[in-house]
Amino acid sequence: MIRLALLLLVGCAPEAEPPEQPWTERIPTLSEPDFVVPGEGLPVLPQPANNNLAVTEHDGRTVLAWRTAPNHFASADAQLHVISSADGQGWDLEATFHLGSDLREPQLMSWDGVLHLWFAQLGQSSLDFEPVGMWHSQQLAPGEWTDAERVYEDTFIPWRTKVLDGVPYMIGYVGGENVYDNDGDPVRIHWLTTDDAITWRPVLDSGPVVLEGGGSEADFVFLDDGSLVAVVRNEAGDEDGFGSKVCTAPAEDLGAWTCSTDPRKYDSPLLFRQGPDVWLVGRKTLGQDGLYDLGQDGEPEDLYLQYQITYWQDRKRCALWHVDPARRAVEHAVDLPSRGDTCFPDRLDRGDVQQIWNYTSPLNRDPSWVEGQGEPTSIYRLDLSFRL
Repeated sequence: MIRLALLLLVGCAPEAEPPEQPWTERIPTLSEPDFVVPGEGLPVLPQPANNNLAVTEHDGRTVLAWRTAPNHFASADAQLHVISSADGQGWDLEATFHLGSDLREPQLMSWDGVLHLWFAQLGQSSLDFEPVGMWHSQQLAPGEWTDAERVYEDTFIPWRTKVLDGVPYMIGYVGGENVYDNDGDPVRIHWLTTDDAITWRPVLDSGPVVLEGGGSEADFVFLDDGSLVAVVRNEAGDEDGFGSKVCTAPAEDLGAWTCSTDPRKYDSPLLFRQGPDVWLVGRKTLGQDGLYDLGQDGEPEDLYLQYQITYWQDRKRCALWHVDPARRAVEHAVDLPSRGDTCFPDRLDRGDVQQIWNYTSPLNRDPSWVEGQGEPTSIYRLDLSFRL
């Protein structure tokens, strides 16, 4: 009887939870790149360099905004084109913006039934980073947009916009003029939201600044428990070194960012969730074992210059990385098709498939980053398939 009871108890016991699958078994497969700019069906003739881009979907159409210019460096000839397509093949011109100085960092958002565009204005010098501020325009009807107007603070660079659970967010930074001069005031990252897509205010009661120091380009996601994960490019460096920061904040105090330093520099960070995972698309350097911070002794300004020169001369890739929030750690997953001057990604969420849009130098050669910046670049899209 005792033996029978034990057998019955064993038979009624709940099944053991299967062991958690390692993230390396969830690395997506990549489709071949489909080049869009330059390409057939465009309503505009692009210039040689086509790089900083944004993509979204609005009213059943794919909308692409991008910078086109003679090369990567700041230029008075830079333009921002916005085009849209119902089928992803034939494109209609939505708007073109030209202010007589450099234009970069376009951000598109479809929110509350309206399509919005923000972008940054810079100077004309190819040797200096001269942020002026942020501009906004919105679509009135297909092919009809409002005149661009300056919004928010001087020198602000918008980096990412997104809508999460119906709430619009923007993350960007001020003080970018000090990133490449490595002096002056620290760079300050602002985290913002809005009620009308024109007037932006802090997400937090404590104010807009969530991080101060050498960080600039940043992106964030929320986890299922409401906590936050962010990856920040830390090019200018701080007391912890150079490279990047991986930050987390608890749901009950989203302003309390705790950050770990990574000696690699994930330029142009794009973060997204896919199932249980946090993924990052960002630039990868092939030289120096992938490091930006080489761990050398010296004055910060001397190290900064040395690290920049070394980084510019190395070859680059755009890569997919896995982010572990618990360890605040980043691990390489797979390289995207990319060479030379590359990596300013955006994405379209297609469920199990994430369509990544990116730019690159021609794939048939492998120049250094600085060489690629003086040469033509093109924009493509590809699918990351997470179907297992």
